[in-house]
Amino acid sequence: MPPNAPPAYDFAPLALLALVGVLLALVPLAWVSWRHRGAGAGARCKALTVLTLFLTFDLVLFGAFTRLSDSGLGCPDWPGCYGSASPIGAHADIRSAEAAMPDGPVTRGKAWIEMIHRYLATGVGVLITVLMIAAWRSHRRREPQAVSPWWPTFTFVWVCLQGAFGALTVTMKLYPAIVTLHLLGGLGLLVLLAAQTQAHLRRPLQLAPGVRRLAWVVAGLTVLQVTLGGWVSTNYAVLVCTDFPTCQGQWWPPMDFHHGFAVLRELGVGRDGEALSFAALTAIHVVHRIGAAVLLVAMTSLIWALHHSTDPAGPRWALALGVAVTWQVATGLGNVVLGWPLLAALAHTGGAAALLTLLAVMITRARQADTPNP
Repeated sequence: MPPNAPPAYDFAPLALLALVGVLLALVPLAWVSWRHRGAGAGARCKALTVLTLFLTFDLVLFGAFTRLSDSGLGCPDWPGCYGSASPIGAHADIRSAEAAMPDGPVTRGKAWIEMIHRYLATGVGVLITVLMIAAWRSHRRREPQAVSPWWPTFTFVWVCLQGAFGALTVTMKLYPAIVTLHLLGGLGLLVLLAAQTQAHLRRPLQLAPGVRRLAWVVAGLTVLQVTLGGWVSTNYAVLVCTDFPTCQGQWWPPMDFHHGFAVLRELGVGRDGEALSFAALTAIHVVHRIGAAVLLVAMTSLIWALHHSTDPAGPRWALALGVAVTWQVATGLGNVVLGWPLLAALAHTGGAAALLTLLAVMITRARQADTPNP
């Protein structure tokens, strides 16, 4: 890092950062209030939950863009940028850091990308806070509610933890385990909000017990595969294999699993503190490919079962999952054979988020079939 690197934490700009988040959140809040004027609190809460889910999906994509454009350390402190609430106030420090390291992690463009990500994350956090407050107000007034107030409360706690991991991502200098957990936290937030939207919409899906169990297995495998994908991206192991289906012209190239899957280590080093070897990066990449093959088999089985489901919506769910899986396979191959272009990498992350959201919605609707309409 440049010699003028700021302290890791400087909470002076926190109030201004929170103000920006509130101002951003006012836009969707005002739209929901105007669009559903005259409607009950339940209708407004439903609309706000759906809109927050959409904005969280966008935030996950922008977070991926921040990471993939190497902007994660565009502001090397937290929550501000060189102790300022925006890169404008940090202009002199950024210019000095950029002059010292022109190709380093701190540039004006990267600083703006990083801070915009923080602004958007704060705005989503404000919306989730509003959902929690509205749920508890309705609960105290004994108004009919589609969602228990504990759901948005748990979501609020989750988004706070996600913010903490975002801070650690910066202050721990892109520590691979923290970055991967931050990605999983964003996707977990999507799953929580997706389940809450279905509680409001309530469209039960009749699935046989065996199909439900298979859906849960596929969901678990998808989470595991997303974790492996995050580990590949975080360790920059995408381009160690530029051919397919072989890797480096071999079906089983030299690999070092011991160092590649050491969790408690800094970026670019192994268990012994030495530079992470090419064989370790190869192991990370190949395991992700194996996971993709396993998930593809399980997902194909689920799609087949849904296509033959007795529920009329089953074939539609089979089609939706089939499109999502095809998208993931295509973008994953595109990352390898095209040299990891930014667009393909973003599309792959978006596909993973969409796939998890679809599975969360489907499983929630299947569970609704067992409970009476409140």
